[in-house]
Amino acid sequence: MNAPKTMKRVLMGPGPSDVDPGVLEALSRPTIGHLDPAFLEILNEIRELLQYTFLTQNEMTLAVSGTGSAGMETCVVNLIERGDPMLVCINGVFGKRMTDVAERCGAEVSTIEIDWGKAFAPEQIAQALHKQPAKVVGIVHAETSTGVCQPLEEISRIVHDHGALLLVDAVTSLGGMKVDVDGWKIDACYSGTQKCLSCPPGLAPVTFSEAAMDVIENRKTRVQSWYLDMSMIRRYWGSERLYHHTAPINMNYALLESLRIIKEEGLESRWGRHVANHKILKAGLSAMGIRYLPEPGYELPMLNAVSIPDGVDDAAVRKQLLNEFNIEIGGGLGAFKGKAWRIGLMGSACTLSNVMLALAAIEKSLSDQGVKLKPGAGIAAATKQACG
Repeated sequence: MNAPKTMKRVLMGPGPSDVDPGVLEALSRPTIGHLDPAFLEILNEIRELLQYTFLTQNEMTLAVSGTGSAGMETCVVNLIERGDPMLVCINGVFGKRMTDVAERCGAEVSTIEIDWGKAFAPEQIAQALHKQPAKVVGIVHAETSTGVCQPLEEISRIVHDHGALLLVDAVTSLGGMKVDVDGWKIDACYSGTQKCLSCPPGLAPVTFSEAAMDVIENRKTRVQSWYLDMSMIRRYWGSERLYHHTAPINMNYALLESLRIIKEEGLESRWGRHVANHKILKAGLSAMGIRYLPEPGYELPMLNAVSIPDGVDDAAVRKQLLNEFNIEIGGGLGAFKGKAWRIGLMGSACTLSNVMLALAAIEKSLSDQGVKLKPGAGIAAATKQACG
């Protein structure tokens, strides 16, 4: 059986996102050794640019060989020893995943869980820590399954007032909105390359504060995972350059190029682009009667979680968008399965042309299912917002 032909999709789902041609070109460059001095210089530049993107001076800032979930596991497995108390905040799929990872590491996990589509109030965290102290508090900054943005500054203060470390999932937010690791006093933070960094999946940027590194260095037991042990990996990324594992050379080329593109655009401009296109998309969808699922004021700009109109066949619309327009959007997960679409505006995919294309394609798909719409209402509202 012949393999299917490769085709260009417009990736407007929850990830991966569209990849800049320069990043794809970087992937094709000649592979060199992982201990080659030229490659080690690439790692140095990656660290500097990740520090820029994370807004941190943390020395232990690097790209773990693996996807965003490897970043999650890296942070948890290095900070947690068997029996350690950990609080995980759950308002979607990825809080649940963090809970699973922590339990597998032997943590004594306590959780607070709220309705999907909502963000945590600081007092909820305070009450949970008063009831059950924790060594680490894990929370998702940008919940990909619900489109909710979680404010962190006040929660960070509460966590540290209770003597705990703050662990943050920034898989979807990094590169698309402000992630201020130092300003918000985040102790451990992880992301993935395939969302707003607009790089293929395969690396997980992570950063650890000095307080987190003190915990790692003073563990009573060895890190459960040899592969993700920061006490060993830091000796490869550090001045010793001691061999640990063969890094994915070409993926690091790609990540470096994507980070250079981010630096050239500038963080403030990049964040502004995501917000502007989110508002244009929201205006168009609202004009078609499509409502957002997150509570107002907590919507992510790069991941638009919206309610599927009554009577509409979820799978049929997404299939039509893919087959007729080459557009990929995501369906709902967990509690939102069959109830939500997740429309991504991430990195290179976050463009006005993609917004307008998606609105026209969604209108056509809904009309084909018999939904009564004013022709062009979405495009008209989006255009008004764009010209604002």
